[in-house]
Amino acid sequence: MDPVEEIKNRLDIVDIVSETVNLRKTGKNYTGFCPFHDNKRTPAFVVFPETGTWRCFSCNEGGDIFTFVMKREGWDFRQALEHLAERAGVTLEPRRPEDAERKEAYQRLYDLMEEAIAFYRHHLHTPAGKPALDYLHKRGLTDETIETFGLGYAPNAWEATRAYFTGKGYTDDDLLQIGLLTQRDDGRVYDRFRHRVMFPIRDARGRAVGFGARTLDPDGVPKYLNSPQTEIFDKSRLLYGLDRAGKAIRQRDQVVIVEGYMDVIGLHQAGFPNAVSPMGVALNEGQLRTLKRYTRHMVLALDPDPAGIRATLRSMSVAREALSEADGFHFDPRGLLRQESRLKADLRVALLPEGQDPDEIALADPEAWERILAAAQPIVLFIMHTLAADRDLDDPKAKADLAEQVLPLIYEVANPIERKTYLQKLAALLRVDEDTLLAWKPPTRRRPRRPARPSQQPSPSPTGRPTNASATRPAASPLLTRLAQEVLGLLLRDPLLRFRADRYLRARGLAPLQAADFPAEAHRLLFQAIVQATEQAEKPPGDAAILHIPPALHAEADRCLAATARLLKAPARWVEALLHALARLRHEQVKRELSELRFLLASAEADEADLYQRRILEATRRRAILDKALKEGFYDAPRAFGK
Repeated sequence: MDPVEEIKNRLDIVDIVSETVNLRKTGKNYTGFCPFHDNKRTPAFVVFPETGTWRCFSCNEGGDIFTFVMKREGWDFRQALEHLAERAGVTLEPRRPEDAERKEAYQRLYDLMEEAIAFYRHHLHTPAGKPALDYLHKRGLTDETIETFGLGYAPNAWEATRAYFTGKGYTDDDLLQIGLLTQRDDGRVYDRFRHRVMFPIRDARGRAVGFGARTLDPDGVPKYLNSPQTEIFDKSRLLYGLDRAGKAIRQRDQVVIVEGYMDVIGLHQAGFPNAVSPMGVALNEGQLRTLKRYTRHMVLALDPDPAGIRATLRSMSVAREALSEADGFHFDPRGLLRQESRLKADLRVALLPEGQDPDEIALADPEAWERILAAAQPIVLFIMHTLAADRDLDDPKAKADLAEQVLPLIYEVANPIERKTYLQKLAALLRVDEDTLLAWKPPTRRRPRRPARPSQQPSPSPTGRPTNASATRPAASPLLTRLAQEVLGLLLRDPLLRFRADRYLRARGLAPLQAADFPAEAHRLLFQAIVQATEQAEKPPGDAAILHIPPALHAEADRCLAATARLLKAPARWVEALLHALARLRHEQVKRELSELRFLLASAEADEADLYQRRILEATRRRAILDKALKEGFYDAPRAFGK
C-alpha cells in the first residue's frame, strides 16, 4: 500500500486535530474554533471523520491529515510525512528507479486478476457451471446480484485455468504469482481452484486482489479456499465487500461485520449494503482502523454456534485494544474492558437465531434483520448472557461461577454509570441483591500491594504519581513523547526558561517543573541535566546543560532540539510555546491519572476509598486549572513572567 494511504488508514484525523483544537461532536462531524486565524466567536472549523478531511468555513482553508499538520507546524510535505509515518508505525522507503517498475508489475497483476474474474464468470454460465449457478440461486441470489459481485465458477479440471492463460501469453510464474496455480514438491504446477464457486475479492479501492472459493463437492476440503498470500493479496488487511459497502457505512453511520462472503452478498441484495466480512480470520487492529475511517458504530453478527461465540469473544479483545489506541492508552492484556469510557467507538454484538445465517434472515424477512441489529448488545451484556445460557442459575455454585467470570469484566469498566448498570443487570440475572456483588471481589481483582496510608504516601507529582524513582509508569504515547520533546527542546535552548515556567505555575497553584512531568526515563535524565546546568555558576547554562547530558542521550537531545527547530528564529515565543507544551503534557497525564484513580476507586476497600477520593478531587482541581490555561492561551506569559 502507498505509504500516504497506509498512514491515513492507521491514524484518525480527529485524534490529530484534537491535540491542538478543542473539538465538539456535532452529528457525524466535529466542530471547533479554527487554529489558523483569530476567531473565537464562531466555531466554523469542521472535521469530517468519514472522509478524513477538515475545513474552516470562515477562512476557507481545508485539506486532509497531511495539510493540517503542515499548516499547524509550518512544515513541508516531506516533514509532515516523516512525522506522521513515525506516529503510525509506517516505514518510509526511499524512492528508487525500480519503484516505477514495481508499480508497473503490480498493475500487470491487477489486470491479470480482472481477466481471471472474467474467465470464471464465463464458466459460471456454461453447462459445467450449472451446479454452481444452481447453488447461488438456491441461496437466494438473483442474477443481478451474481453479476454485480462478479461471481464465477472454476472448472473441474487440473489445467483449465493454466491452459487458458498460457494461451494468452501469460507464464506459469505470472499465474503462480497471483495464486491461480499451485506447485507440488516435484515442481509440477496445476490449477489451485477446481469445481468451486468463485468470489472475487477487492480492496477498498476496488482493485481485484484475490479469490475466495467454495467447494461444490459435498466431501471437498477445505470448504472455503482463499488465494494465498501474494504481492497484492493479504487477507489479514482486507475486509470483503468494503469496496461496495463504504458509502452505505457512511450514510448509515454503522458497519455490520459478518462471517462470510454469502452473508455480505445476501445482505447487500436484501437492502443492507453496510456489511463486510473478515473472511474467516479474527478481526485485527488493521481492519478495525480501516473501519474507523467510515464509522465508529460497529455491530458483530457472527454465527451463534459455540465456535462462532468463541470467535466473537476473541474479536472483542482485539477490537477494544485497537479502538483505544486513538488516545494512546495501553491496555492490560488480561482486561477486555479497562478504560471503556476512553473508547471513541460503539461496539456491539448481535445474537442470531439458532441455525440461521445473516443472509438467510435478511432475504427472508428484512424487518427481522433490522430488529436483530436494533437489539445488538454492548459487549459486557453479550458476555454475561452468553456465559449464562448454559448454566442452571438455580444452582448456587453456578451463580458463583458466573459472577466470578463476569465481575472482573464489570470492574474493568471505567464509567461509573455504565459499571453500576452492569452490576444491576448481573444482580437481576443471578437473583441476588446488588450489595452482595459489591461486597464480593474476585481474587484476580485484588492488588498485590496496598497503597500506603496518606501519612506514608510520597509527595504527589503534578500528575499525582509518587515522585520516587521506583514508581510504576505507563509507556509514553506518541503525543506525550512529542510534547515532552518540545518542552525539553526549549529548555535545552535556554535552560533559564525553567524559572519563568516555575513562576507561571506557582502563580496558578501548580507544582513547578520536575522530572516526574516526563513519562520516559530518557526525558527525566535530560531534565535533570538541565536542572544541574541552572544550579551551577561556572559556565553559561546552555553550555553546561550539554556537558551534563550523558553520551547515550545525545541522540534524544538532538530529537528534542529538532522538535522546536521551527522556533529557532523566534525566541520571543519560547516562553509561550514552553508553557503551552507543558500544559498539554500535564493535561494529558492528569486525564490518565483520573481514569486510573476512578478505576482503582471502583475496586477499593472501604479504608482505601477516602484516599482515592481525595486524590481524584486534587487531580480534578489541577485539570480545571490546565483547562482554563489552555483555553485562554499563553500570549501574555512572556510579559507577565519576564521576556
